[in-house]
Amino acid sequence: MAESFPPAGFVLAESAVPGIVLYKPAPEVETQAADVDFKCPQCGATTAYCIAAQGLTCAHCGYYEPPAQEVVGKGATEFEFTLENLARAAHGWGVARQELQCQNCGARTSLPEGMLSATCPFCASNRVIQAAGGQDSLRPRYLVPFTVQPGACQEIARVWLGSSWMTPGSLQRLARLAEFLPIYLPFWTFDALARADWEAEVGHTEQERYYEDGQWKTRSVTVWRWESGRVAVEFDDLLIPGTQRLSQVLLTRLRDFDTAHLVPYEPAYLAGLRAQAYDLPLEQAWQQGLHEMREQTRAACEQQASTSQIRNFRMTLDFTDETWRYVLLPVYLAVYHYEDKVYQVMINGQTASIAGQRPVDWMKVWLAIGAALTPGLLLLFLGMLTLILGVGVFVIVFAVIVLVAGGIFAFSTFNKAQEMERV
Repeated sequence: MAESFPPAGFVLAESAVPGIVLYKPAPEVETQAADVDFKCPQCGATTAYCIAAQGLTCAHCGYYEPPAQEVVGKGATEFEFTLENLARAAHGWGVARQELQCQNCGARTSLPEGMLSATCPFCASNRVIQAAGGQDSLRPRYLVPFTVQPGACQEIARVWLGSSWMTPGSLQRLARLAEFLPIYLPFWTFDALARADWEAEVGHTEQERYYEDGQWKTRSVTVWRWESGRVAVEFDDLLIPGTQRLSQVLLTRLRDFDTAHLVPYEPAYLAGLRAQAYDLPLEQAWQQGLHEMREQTRAACEQQASTSQIRNFRMTLDFTDETWRYVLLPVYLAVYHYEDKVYQVMINGQTASIAGQRPVDWMKVWLAIGAALTPGLLLLFLGMLTLILGVGVFVIVFAVIVLVAGGIFAFSTFNKAQEMERV
């Protein structure tokens, strides 16, 4: 009896020779575990992950079940950029979940079965639709569990909101009213080794003697010389957010996660908590990661130059050992309204660092800028009046110094105020 072709366990492979058909062993497909049902073994009620207890708990009978996984940290498996790795990766959450679809900002949030939510955690809109959760995205392989307790968020926010004199005084009250929702956000981590050869013209300031008006004088000139070098920069767990529904500026400020505390993903960590699947695919995230790696490698090249004056910079860059992971990281998210505007605040659920938007009391800012510039302007005016008495020159010089100092303060204050509202 003739054997069927291709043999069991083999798939068609790409052939470089026309007319020659090749087969290769089929890639192993990661086992899709059956959906988990979080029911209390003692009373049958639904269990949920408790951040304070660091495990599954039952609110009815007090049952507690710690997570079975151990911290793997930097030993977490990484994946090369191959189609086989994508083909064998598991998909979905590993547990039945619902999905909240926001009709205002387009965000999709994964909810535990049975959780009812009428508000989008990203924009605070109530134009939402709840539907069955999708299971077509890659399954996270690792996550960092929450360690910051929910009760600590409002105090962290209160201190942060009141840490600047430029904010309205009523923000302290808003901090007490803000509801911080724990949510796991998607991130891609990338490792790579970047090697770069560079060359550039580097400017050196030298003193040059010249003859003018019957005497020798000196002046500073820039002499440009070609320099070159080679750098190697190793990137370990470069984090790229997998969500485009939150401010990338704020997420960048919040990227102080410690991936040494990664644990293997288990659906139990998401029991009773919100999560979001990535909406930035691996390919696009990798392009963002490449851009950041290029910029950091360029900075390393420029640091090798003998001075900071550089022009005609050229760099040849190669990447090797590129790997990736898809992970979930813990964030507390709050959205609050102030004068008909929506502001986002995020707290790192592992390190307690905070990032967000703060409304600015521009009346305070303009008064401060005016107070900084007024003394210099008055002194300058006084100097002009006393110039005929012969003392105005000294007053004018002092006025210019005061005015420059006030201008620096005003410029810095204005930039800080804009940064507070920036997203």
